[in-house]
Amino acid sequence: MSDRFATRLLKWFDAHGRHDLPWQHPRTPYRVWLSEIMLQQTQVSVVTGYFRRFVDALPDLPALAAAPRDQVLALWSGLGYYARARNLHAAAQRCVELHDGDLPRDFDALLALPGIGRSTAGAILAQAWGDRFAILDGNVKRLLARYHGIEGWPGTPAVEKRMWALAISHLPHKRLADYTQAQMDLGATLCTRSNPDCAHCPLHADCIASSTNRTSSLPTPRPNKARPERETHVVWLEDKTGLVLMQRRPPTGVWASLWSLPQFDDVDARDQWLDRQGRTASSTELESIEHVFTHFRLHLHPLRARLATSKARVGDNDHHRWIARSELVTLGIPAPIRRLLETKP
Repeated sequence: MSDRFATRLLKWFDAHGRHDLPWQHPRTPYRVWLSEIMLQQTQVSVVTGYFRRFVDALPDLPALAAAPRDQVLALWSGLGYYARARNLHAAAQRCVELHDGDLPRDFDALLALPGIGRSTAGAILAQAWGDRFAILDGNVKRLLARYHGIEGWPGTPAVEKRMWALAISHLPHKRLADYTQAQMDLGATLCTRSNPDCAHCPLHADCIASSTNRTSSLPTPRPNKARPERETHVVWLEDKTGLVLMQRRPPTGVWASLWSLPQFDDVDARDQWLDRQGRTASSTELESIEHVFTHFRLHLHPLRARLATSKARVGDNDHHRWIARSELVTLGIPAPIRRLLETKP
């Protein structure tokens, strides 16, 4: 069965797979690693533009390691899941320290780097060097669940353990880079989460989900859990000259280390802080913004205010920065805050 699985998948890939992705030309360990981190939780169509901009600015691992944190976060700004960018930066610095500025060609050494798990390590080794390692990302979990008719949410240890065993059993002995890409491509284009195109799937003949009409129920979805609701207040504060006050977020928690607007738990705390900054010429409550995270839903309530002077109690320091709107692109800023700041005056 495993021979048919890999053979059919590779034959399909040769005719229908994606062969022109930017990280494939050239396919270096650094570019493969960067693409794998960017592709976590993010679609290829979104990643390609970010990838090109990132490697144009930071073309290799030593350049990434030497880059200021703000530059890395600015290049990542808009991709979300910013822990990926922080881990990427930290891992590059560790590679300079421990591996002579190269990504190690060793599974355990890769796994020890920040932000690299078992599947990502396998994807790097398989695609960068053609080593025989399996992956188990969301696309592969969906393929295996349907092909083998596996019941149970893939996030549970028992189901995941079974899927790893099957993923390893299907590995071919050559063309590992193509095979790894083929699995991701099939999951992204044919064996999609909804409305899979089974008629054109190369694995259709042996797929249990297809033959038993269970493609809509496999893989078993994550058990429903109510997403908590949170609220916060932010102040878009400008001085008389139009400079915007940005505040760096704490090093842990939501939007860690990014630059955002001053944020408050309630209106009283917001207003008391604003009163301390000096006399305001104007202030306007803006429409609330809803932003959905993996584990909760955030309701942002922005207040836009302009000082009557060019001075405020808060000056430039490690945690605050007055910056022209034209220069906001140089900072790593959460996507909803960036969209807010890009609205017309």
